[in-house]
Amino acid sequence: MKLALGPSLYYWTREKLREFYEEIAAAPVDIVYLGETVCSRRHIMRLQDWLEVAKMLAAAGKEVVLSTLTLIESESDLKSLRRITENGEFAVEANDMGAVHLMANRLPFIAGPCLNIYNPQTLHLIASLGARRWVMPVEMSHKALLPLQQSRPTGMETEVFSYGRLPLAFSSRCFTARFHNLPKDDCRFLCIDDPDGKTMHTREGKPFLVINGIQTQSALMYNLLGDMDSLRNGGVNVMRISPQSKHTAEIVRLFRDCMEQRISPEIAMRQMAQVMPEAACNGYWHGNPGMGQKVSTCAMQQE
Repeated sequence: MKLALGPSLYYWTREKLREFYEEIAAAPVDIVYLGETVCSRRHIMRLQDWLEVAKMLAAAGKEVVLSTLTLIESESDLKSLRRITENGEFAVEANDMGAVHLMANRLPFIAGPCLNIYNPQTLHLIASLGARRWVMPVEMSHKALLPLQQSRPTGMETEVFSYGRLPLAFSSRCFTARFHNLPKDDCRFLCIDDPDGKTMHTREGKPFLVINGIQTQSALMYNLLGDMDSLRNGGVNVMRISPQSKHTAEIVRLFRDCMEQRISPEIAMRQMAQVMPEAACNGYWHGNPGMGQKVSTCAMQQE
């Protein structure tokens, strides 16, 4: 299996982003996704800036993919989308059907996790349009994945979101602006003050959801490191790690060490608990409520 680093879902400063990807250039990850996928108002990095980072990572031996916005809301968003799909150098992850339309039967692309691919028929349709890899929707279980894997088109790779806060929903409203009693068009880019999103708690004080601009995420950290054997046995080609503001390179190394059997999942999970912003969950993978955590060392025997 390969290891991928997904696009950063948060709004970080230019300096933070450059330092982050310089560290990732030396990390044992095979694929790196770049670009803004959440909010079109986040303009600290323009396409040319992302291309410079992409060239640096490619020189370090990484496969680089440019990711597109998940929610296209304006003509300017569409113009930016066209520039990304026509970059001419790097592969593109399509996160909405507009991006698919621009690349269909013209350029190979990666089908992102928000394209709602839930059955073999849709997977074959996306493959016929030029997709060479697809990312499983985050709420699917490994049992729901099986029929898609069994009839997967020739040459199609499967990628699974395996670590990070789950991107659960997108809205035309900005929840961060609303939290600060500001309109979306005058948000003052306050999401930059929350490098891992803003956690919402229940009345009992338990972490429930994270707001990140127009995106709603899980508060708990989805973590399939302990389920690596079931991913491998299920024919998954790529495990995706979603960036966090601190310790991402360490998370990558622990996944790599488990992949290459230099460390057991039990030990890696204990070490990872020290660098995760919140507790782990893996409920969706096991067909359970998403916030659940199933001990996975013998998951295949139990299921």
